[in-house]
Order: sequence, then structure tokens, then C-alpha cells
Amino acid sequence: MNRRSNSSRRRVAVTVLVLFAVVAVFVVKLVDIQVVRADALTADSVGNRSVGQTVYAARGDILDANGVLLAGSVMRYDVTASPKNAKSFYRTVEGEKTSISVGQAAAELGAVTGQTGPDIEAMLDAALADNPDSDFVYLTRAVDVDALRAINDLDIPWIYPRTNPSRVYPNGAVAGNLVGFVSSEGKAQAGLELGEDSCLASVDGTETYEKGADGVRIPGSSVTTTPAVDGGDVVTTIDSDLNWFVQQALAEQAQATGAAWGTVVVQEAKTGKLVAVADYPSVDPNNVSGTEDPENRGSRAFTASFEPGSTFKSLTAASVLDSGKATVNSGVVAPYRYLPANGANINDSHAHGDDKLTMTGVLIDSSNTGMSKFGELLSNKERYDYMKKFGVGAATETGFPAEDSGILRDPENWDSQTQYATMFGQGLTTTALQVSSIYQTIANGGVRMPVQLIEGCRQADGTLTDQPSATGSQVISASAAGDTSDVLEMVYQNSWVNKIWEIPGYRVAAKTGTAQMPDGNGGYSDGYLVSVSGFAPADDPEYVVSVSLADPVNMNTSAAPAPIFQKVMSQVLKKYRAVPSGAPAPDLPATW
Repeated sequence: MNRRSNSSRRRVAVTVLVLFAVVAVFVVKLVDIQVVRADALTADSVGNRSVGQTVYAARGDILDANGVLLAGSVMRYDVTASPKNAKSFYRTVEGEKTSISVGQAAAELGAVTGQTGPDIEAMLDAALADNPDSDFVYLTRAVDVDALRAINDLDIPWIYPRTNPSRVYPNGAVAGNLVGFVSSEGKAQAGLELGEDSCLASVDGTETYEKGADGVRIPGSSVTTTPAVDGGDVVTTIDSDLNWFVQQALAEQAQATGAAWGTVVVQEAKTGKLVAVADYPSVDPNNVSGTEDPENRGSRAFTASFEPGSTFKSLTAASVLDSGKATVNSGVVAPYRYLPANGANINDSHAHGDDKLTMTGVLIDSSNTGMSKFGELLSNKERYDYMKKFGVGAATETGFPAEDSGILRDPENWDSQTQYATMFGQGLTTTALQVSSIYQTIANGGVRMPVQLIEGCRQADGTLTDQPSATGSQVISASAAGDTSDVLEMVYQNSWVNKIWEIPGYRVAAKTGTAQMPDGNGGYSDGYLVSVSGFAPADDPEYVVSVSLADPVNMNTSAAPAPIFQKVMSQVLKKYRAVPSGAPAPDLPATW
């Protein structure tokens, strides 16, 4: 009995010791797993079953002044697959499980994406050939939401659609040269897309999710590690409806006259805001390659400078009037050819005798010799300072990419001919925006306003940041601006194109211009740049319209841009319900 009892106690003791040993082994192993190597094992485990992916943020919108979308982001979807998990699977059809092969799934997918089943299988095979454990391959990119729904309905377990915002331009070529475009990778390339990229650009985020052994995402396992940040919206001053009309009017006349290119600028006289900027040819940002010449993909209104010709005489006249050296009724003798003492040789466009012209008559006849006699009342330095204050020789305040500043040399570098040529729009270059700004200054009582294309950057909370300055500068006195306006009204009434640009019911101040175009070798070609600039209603100016046509081979005179000016200004006055002029225009003498 004692022996059996002792033996039993020994067996119990041994069993207990063995159990303690086993438990101790498990405890040690548990401590090793959960404490000693916990971080490393967790990281390794997560690495084997966690998948990271980009969460795309949306690029900001570009809007017109009325909130109309000019450029926006639309959600598209890239279709990806896990090649190593691309196997047959079961699909329940009408209550019955049906086996779906890889080939059948590929064919079904291709029917939605426009690919063939063998093409999709080849992509999977190629990925596995490069890496037998391949877990990712693009099958197609940028499908729309309808295609995404159809793909999801296929319920293929190894297919993973991924969001990918793409750029869309609902109005096509309307303001396309202004809006610009992005590359296929979403990188800003031109126009406001490029110039306002700091506002529009978004910041993508990242997300991780866990997958099972079969490669399928585990529901509810997604974790956002870096949130996506959408871009801000650029609010412009442009009226897209008006811009459409202006583009149509410009394109119609440019084609009729055989012009190489053309621009139209519409600007608010009192604010400096651009309400329309049209270019011909234009570009559709949805189909950039459809515009073959890269020069036609930007906005020449900003990037192409030219000798303005006689539209520049308004600046010279305004400067002389502001200086007090002459009045609108001051007279000069304007010969066909004028030979100043410095050796310059100035002539008018057509032969005539010695005309006794007032300041008003000089602008009506667009006499180079008469304007030279008025211009020489100021020193070179005085005229240069006036030109700088009017904005000549400097890019505008818009910050538009690749904007041309034009050419205005220091008067110390003027030769004898340039000294006089700069009085009537030669020997220097300006952009269409700068010419418009000159007329805005005259129309606004001599106060030049910053040229404005952008209202600001609208943030997610609705606040508007990066708003441009709205502080103007007094360039000439209000009386000098008024006198210049009166002279330009007489030009409008008495110009040889007065029947072409007539706008009944409104007083208009305007000037034509014709300038030779450079040949690229330091000389002039046979082509001309013809232009018209002016504002209305002249008794209370609200809008400036400036038109330029380059080398209109079928009509190389001011009769080419005048119809555009008439159509555009008429539409502007009608659209914004400008009050018709109530008082008659001034009647100034042209001769003495």
C-alpha cells in the first residue's frame, strides 16, 4: 500500500514538473513573441498582409467671374490587378455557383474597357514573368464612373479599381488660351493652370489596408495614414459667355481677312479687370494636340509684343496735354515730310501739302509729322517717364506665364530716328494688354489701375486669398485725360472708318493704328499689324476694347479690325446695360 502510494505521488510530482516545464516553455515563448520580438514580428506580419496605396486629392477648379467652371477635376479610375492572385473563382448566378476562369474574367473585363481578353491575360502573364510574386499591374487607366460600375458588377476578386482625378474643360476652346492645360500626368503646362499652380495644386494622401491570403481586401481594415488635401479654386475676372462671343467675332473676321493671328481685350475702365481676352487661333485644352503650332496654344494678348503704331499717338497726346505744353486747339504745320535738326526723317502715310492742324486734327489725320512736332515739346526723359507710368516696357500685374514686357529702351540709347518714332508708336513694342491699359488710364480720369485677371484663390472654407492690389496710380491729370478723350471722340466721328465702327446711341472714343511687322532679321516685312483701341460710353467710360490683327493679307488697313471693335463694343454695352449717352459729343476744330 505504501509502495503504491509513494509511486503514485512520484508520478503526480513528475507530471506536475512536466506540466510546469511545458508551461514555462510556453511562457518563455509567449514573452519572446509578445515582448522581446513583438515590434519586429508585428512589422513583419503587417508587411506581409498590409497594402499601401495613394489617395488622390482633387486639383482646384478655375472659374469665371460668375462661377462658371472653366477647368475642373473629374474622378476617373485606374483598373489594377494582382497577377499572383489571378485565378479562377466562383460566382453565384441565380442561386448556383459557377466557376469563372481567368480567361473568361479577362474577356468580361475587356468588354467594358475596350480591350480584348487575350490583351489583359498578356498583361498578367508579363507581370508574373518579371516577378512571380507580382501583386500589382495596371490593366487600364482613367475609365469613367459608368465603366467603374460595370467592372464592380463583374465581382472579379483580384481586380482593384483606384481613383485617379483627371482634368476636364467643359467649355472647350472658350478662354482656352487663358486657362491653359496640364499634361497627361497632371502637371501644369500653360496658362492659368501653370501661373496659378500654387493655388490649384493638391497634395495626395496615403492609405493602407489589410488583405487576406487570397489577396482580397479585408473589409473595414483601411487606415488613412496621410490625409489628401484638395487644391484651391482660382476665381477669374473673365465672363465666359462674353469671351465666347468675342472669340467668334475675332475668328470670323480674322479668317475673312486672312490674318495670321489676332487678339481682342475687353477691360473694365474703372477697375482694370479683364472681362474677356480672346486669341485667334485658339486651343481646346481637352485636345491640345489638335492645335499643331505651339505658338497658337498660348495667349498672344500677353506673350506677343509688337509696334503699336498710331494707337500709341493717344499716349503722346495725353502726355503733352498733361505737361501743359499744348492744348487740344494748339496748332502745328504738318508737312508730308519733316526733317528735324537731329537728322531724323519723318513722313506721313500719304503725300499732302503743309496742313495746319490742331492737336485734334493731328489725331484725326493720324499725322506722324504733326505728332512729332507736338511730341518734341517734351524732352526725351519726360516722354520716357510718361510711358513708364502708363505701363509701357513692363509686364502687367496679372503674373501670366511667359508674359512679354515689350521693348522700351532708355532714352540715352535712342538714335535720332527712334527719338521721333516713339512719338507715333514705332521704335518700341507693346502687348495688347499694355495698349488696353493705356486706354483704360485715359478713360479712368488719368488713373491707371492694375491689370487684373484673377479675383483670388478660394480656399476650402470659402475665404479668398492672394487677392491682387486694387490701388491705382495717377498718371496724368483728370483734365488732361478728359481732353484726350474729347480728341478721341472727334477721331471716332471723323475717321475714314466711321461708318464701319459706328455704335448708335453711344459716344465712343477710339483710335486706329497700322504698323509694319518685323521680318525677324532686324527689318520690316511686307505685313502689317492693324489695330483699333477705344472706350465707351465716352461721357462716362465703362469699358475698353482693344483689337489687333496680324498680317491680314486680304485687307491690311484699319478697316480690318474696325468691324470687330464695333461688334464687340456693341455687345459689351448691351450685355452690361450701359446707359446710352445723354449729352452730345464735343465739337473741336481740326484745323487753324
